[in-house]
Amino acid sequence: MFAPFDVPYMQSALFAGLLIAVPCGLLGVWVVLRGLAFFSHAVGVATFPGVVIGLGVPAIGPFAGSLLAAGAFGAAVSSVENDHRVRGGAVTGLALAAAMATGAVLLTTVARVSTPVETVLFGSLLGISDTDIVRCAVVAALTLAALPLLWARLSASTFDRAWAAPAGARPQRTDVLLLTLLGFTVVTALPAVGSLMVSGLLVIPAATARLLCERLATLSVCAVALCAAEVVIGLAAARELDVAPGASIAALGGVGFALAAAVSAARSGWARRTVAA
Repeated sequence: MFAPFDVPYMQSALFAGLLIAVPCGLLGVWVVLRGLAFFSHAVGVATFPGVVIGLGVPAIGPFAGSLLAAGAFGAAVSSVENDHRVRGGAVTGLALAAAMATGAVLLTTVARVSTPVETVLFGSLLGISDTDIVRCAVVAALTLAALPLLWARLSASTFDRAWAAPAGARPQRTDVLLLTLLGFTVVTALPAVGSLMVSGLLVIPAATARLLCERLATLSVCAVALCAAEVVIGLAAARELDVAPGASIAALGGVGFALAAAVSAARSGWARRTVAA
């Protein structure tokens, strides 16, 4: 094993990161195609009060607290956004602000946890536990088992929602299952990259792959591969530069997206010039 991963804690971080890259890459494709990037980021941040309560009440624990907070956030946004007057992310933004404010109040008053707030918000793959690794493996297995069964319904409800319901695709039930998987994935990724950086694994690789690939199956494979590459290179860079792994992974993803956008723009320009000629 090469130098950055020659110690046990780096090996554990690598293993957990590669496991969580599977559901993040696969679900990230549907997040990007459905325009759920803001919602998926908001779910991660909205778990903040649940994490604080879990830290302050050991009987609950951060993981259960995060799940409860994510579930409450998703249910609240989904139910209120049925009103067409407040669609387009308005309710998501409002609920996100309320969750952050609630978490901040709980952190300094009711819960009074000793954990630094940056640990809650940014996480750390280098401090990943065996329990966290098991959770990553479970979510990866659930995603790999569920997506093939949901593939046709997801495709129908994503690309032609008006046709999906008459065709029996049950788009609302499919939405619930997708959001449930998304919630579990986000909550599982929190100890690794934190609530603020979870989109670095969930959204950025899929958005980058979207610039490079056309076919859905290729897009999914590319998203997982990019997510895994972010983890490996980001962890190595984090150790060499002595920076937070979550921030390193997210920054690397941003650089990769910028390069892919430049390549895509150059390819489009070349194609236009070729047609004009």
